[in-house]
Amino acid sequence: MAEKVNLTAALKKHFGFDKFKGDQEAIIKNLMDGNDTFVLMPTGGGKSLCYQLPSLLMDGTAIVISPLIALMKNQVDVISSLSTDDGVAHYLNSSLNKSAIDQVKADVRAGKTKLLYVAPESLTKEDNVDFLRTVKISFYAIDEAHCISEWGHDFRPEYRRIRPIITEIGKAPVIALTATATDKVRTDIKKNLGIVDAQEFKSSFNRANLYYEVRPKTKDVDKDIIKFIKQHQGKSGIIYCLSRKKVEELAAVLGANNIKAAAYHAGLDSATRSQTQDDFLMEKIDVIVATIAFGMGIDKPDVRFVIHYDIPKSLEGYYQETGRAGRDGGEGICLAFFAKKDLDKLDKFMEGKPVAEQDIGRQLLQETEAYAETSVCRRKMLMHYFGEVYEKENCGNCDNCTHPKEWKEASEQLVIALKAILAIKENFRTDYVINFLMGKETNEIQAHKHNDLEDFGSGEDYGENIWNPLIRQALLAGYLKKEVENYGLLKVTADGKKFIKKPKSFMIVEDNEFNEDEDIVIEQEGGTCALDPTLNSMLVDLRKKVAKKMERPPYVIFQDVSLEQMATDYPVTLEELKNIQGVGEGKIKQPYAKQFVDLIKRYCDENEIVRQADLRVRTLAKRSEKKVSIINSIDRHIALDDIAAAKNIDFEDLLDELETIVYSGTKLNIDYFLEEVMDDDIIDEIYDYFSESETDDLKTAVDELGDDYSEDEIRLVRIKFISEMAN
Repeated sequence: MAEKVNLTAALKKHFGFDKFKGDQEAIIKNLMDGNDTFVLMPTGGGKSLCYQLPSLLMDGTAIVISPLIALMKNQVDVISSLSTDDGVAHYLNSSLNKSAIDQVKADVRAGKTKLLYVAPESLTKEDNVDFLRTVKISFYAIDEAHCISEWGHDFRPEYRRIRPIITEIGKAPVIALTATATDKVRTDIKKNLGIVDAQEFKSSFNRANLYYEVRPKTKDVDKDIIKFIKQHQGKSGIIYCLSRKKVEELAAVLGANNIKAAAYHAGLDSATRSQTQDDFLMEKIDVIVATIAFGMGIDKPDVRFVIHYDIPKSLEGYYQETGRAGRDGGEGICLAFFAKKDLDKLDKFMEGKPVAEQDIGRQLLQETEAYAETSVCRRKMLMHYFGEVYEKENCGNCDNCTHPKEWKEASEQLVIALKAILAIKENFRTDYVINFLMGKETNEIQAHKHNDLEDFGSGEDYGENIWNPLIRQALLAGYLKKEVENYGLLKVTADGKKFIKKPKSFMIVEDNEFNEDEDIVIEQEGGTCALDPTLNSMLVDLRKKVAKKMERPPYVIFQDVSLEQMATDYPVTLEELKNIQGVGEGKIKQPYAKQFVDLIKRYCDENEIVRQADLRVRTLAKRSEKKVSIINSIDRHIALDDIAAAKNIDFEDLLDELETIVYSGTKLNIDYFLEEVMDDDIIDEIYDYFSESETDDLKTAVDELGDDYSEDEIRLVRIKFISEMAN
């Protein structure tokens, strides 16, 4: 048995800490006593120390199986810096050349190396297995052990082969460590590693210092992120995107806006990734834009914000990535942008995969969707997902708790839901239960003949929107549970059965609605970045005067959305005006453009307005490459449907592009196309409508022009009208 005094002294000697955190000491003792050990410890809890310290104290070399080269390099650097002995820690992976591998093996053979990091792919190589069989192994540590499970957020098939390989190398205790694992994942990990009887150490998942927020992902998401970062100037942050393309695009946009940012993803060469990681640790750059590969095992305690540009595929992934914020116990803001269409995209990516894999993926997505949409405490939702009860109703440190919604009594509806779940033998998931409650005769319900049951349709009087939040909150309250083995099947608990017999108050709060087109008000110190109604009114008056003088409808001067943004961002030069939505080079050249910026400048001076000019978003030139190409094609009189086909976009999407171009002040002559596809009379009638109308709103035009014209025809003539009249 390792004595406490020895371990504490060793901790001080090797790492400089006076005492252990949480279960660290008990974990180390258990491992040094030769026992298999399972460690579930949230990011920042000190998992690495649980195998680093015993490796330095035990005979032989500890083999640490780790999924990421970046993680290995980072941890080897840390251990090497703590020791005066050369070669105390090494890694063995594909980044090393032959002479480097020979040096590693020589140090291991000489007994210098106490800690050897190995990628799972390297572990399975025959020559490495043969070599390791000649070495005294102190223990095996499987880091990021969730990678073993198909239910984990970063499943890697090669992790499934670890057990047979380590059996072949030689017997030694196993310690498996992960920051995120549900009951289902934990069971899967232990079974696969053959450590079913391992002693389990589970720390609380609550990171009280982290603030959780979910915002709707609007078309202005890049701008929202830039504003957020500018409000946290000089602080370190990570932004996660699901695609490499988006990582590179966003990093470039941030760079164009004077934010020290860099891209990080697996498609970059290892030297670039390594340099980027070092620059982030050394604070030469403030923000990393990355795919999920970044941050695993990175020991940077002062990451102040983690932003999810795309909602992740699972709550495990989300929790682990947010866990990279505020590891020092200080500020940690976790901001996620959510759009239903992103979930649809992720769902579509699963097509073509094995059915079982699709099923798992979709259930994990549903959990993520539930978290994003819920109006209850986000901390409570996260804790519950990982099998932990969070007693407080309001944590005071998430968006739903700082801006709570109204709670409603729903005991009657809960009884209906519980009875319905029992009626269908507790054998179905949430979506099936809701269809049953709403009386929807789906093929699946008919196949089970559940449409013949008395409880079929028992919840249709209450509307569909209540059932998702009610079921989620019944799970939180302990009236329902989900099975570990058949994950997702809703079961009524003993408390749920008592509730049916003797109902009591059950309050719920309805889900958040995410409108992806809504404007977001960004709160800042000293006020909000929001519409200035007084200035907006003055700009509307000026637009009327200019329009009257030019004998044009007001909307052809500037659209409402452009005026609203002017009354938010206060552009006082023509250069700044170009950053306003719907304002391009063509508009800037109009003589009236200067009148608008002069008015804004006067207003700012008279009212002593402190402008958020540093929040201006500069877009990249490459964003307009498509538009330039479209303009060139129109100049060459290529048919619009052919242009759409060449760009691989829908015709409606092409019309969107054309509208953006003409509304921003560029002339487009599409007469050649209109003459091919429309009668002159129709063109004239629609054109006259816009000449006399007070609005260019498409829905209004469709309603007023009746059924004689298609929406595409109206849009095409509107493009011609704006091009000729506004530009």
